[in-house]
Amino acid sequence: MNKLVKNLKNNRKVVYDQGAFDNRNVWIVEADGTRKVLRDEEYLTDLYKISKTYAPQKLYNDFVEIYERTSYNISTSVLSLIDSITGSYLHGDQKIVEQWFSVIYAELIAGENEKAAILKKRTIRLALYQVLILGMPAAKAVNFSKGKHASELDVIMEPLGF
Repeated sequence: MNKLVKNLKNNRKVVYDQGAFDNRNVWIVEADGTRKVLRDEEYLTDLYKISKTYAPQKLYNDFVEIYERTSYNISTSVLSLIDSITGSYLHGDQKIVEQWFSVIYAELIAGENEKAAILKKRTIRLALYQVLILGMPAAKAVNFSKGKHASELDVIMEPLGF
């Protein structure tokens, strides 16, 4: 079912394809056609490193712009927003920021479409908040929500505004 989300400037593609449970696994397809499923820890670590170059909260605030415009389907206006946001980063960071924001956008949509998910895209926002704002290590943020009830996480997220 390989559905294109976005062609990237680094000659990669972000796509949805068949996963263990549904057709919404997010993959990166390299220029040579090889592909890999991404680990959340990978993009959280990269974004944390990049965030240190910019004003506090820039990366997080840019993510929130994308988050707030995310719904159940891919939107060309949100993809254009990602391109616009990417242009505000240093040249050396633009391609990786575009890649990770596109991957996160695809994951946000997948979360919104997951029938069994109660918190939907909010757990992704929590992980980004923990890493980019609180400085929590990516590995800890990725596992923070695991095993917790939705109501317990909701109590954490509600005062943060999401």
